[in-house]
Amino acid sequence: MKTKQILSSVILAAAFLIAACGGSSAPTKEAMMEKEAPTAEAMMDKSTPTVEAMMDKVTPTADAMMSKETPAADAMMEAPAWYSASLTNVSTGQAFTINDFKGKVVLVETMAMWCPTCKKQQAQVKALHELLGERDDFVSIGLDIDLNENAADLKGYAEGNGFDWLYAVATADVAQDISKQYGDQFLNPPSTPMLVIDRKGESHPLPFGIKSADELLQFVQPFLDGSM
Repeated sequence: MKTKQILSSVILAAAFLIAACGGSSAPTKEAMMEKEAPTAEAMMDKSTPTVEAMMDKVTPTADAMMSKETPAADAMMEAPAWYSASLTNVSTGQAFTINDFKGKVVLVETMAMWCPTCKKQQAQVKALHELLGERDDFVSIGLDIDLNENAADLKGYAEGNGFDWLYAVATADVAQDISKQYGDQFLNPPSTPMLVIDRKGESHPLPFGIKSADELLQFVQPFLDGSM
């Protein structure tokens, strides 16, 4: 009887030991899931960037796209209307437009035959041509903006003074657009208005008053050299 009690105690102790060992080595299914399976939120935080973050990295802003791909507003501006107006070379009778000289440097003086300061200024233009020599990329135009003067008289005026560059009589529309673009003083011949149109078609008014040949050369040379 005593032996049976001892065996029962040994068996019971062994059962407790087995149960204890099983508890430490075999965690429950729930415990294993908690340790090994991170939550969906944790996985999103670690591996998946937010939509906003992806947009910031991949998609340039509208401002960035505009600055890289869209030409500047100045470059998109249309040329003045008078660039495309038909003018007549009084020496040959042939029609031309300012746009015909795109890629060249063009010196334009708005003038009138009755204006003595205009004649003095054109004498300096003649001296400028002598300084520059023969150039295919430079054009001078004397544009008569007195609507009461005519092509036949202007031809005689140019030939009589030895001014052998282009002369034309402006139409009312051309004179109006020049005034709109550069101011009313460009229709006042005694102030000797002049402007340079560069190779890209942009116009650059010169100071008013008579400009010497050297001053004219100093102004046009950078455009001829391509440095402006």
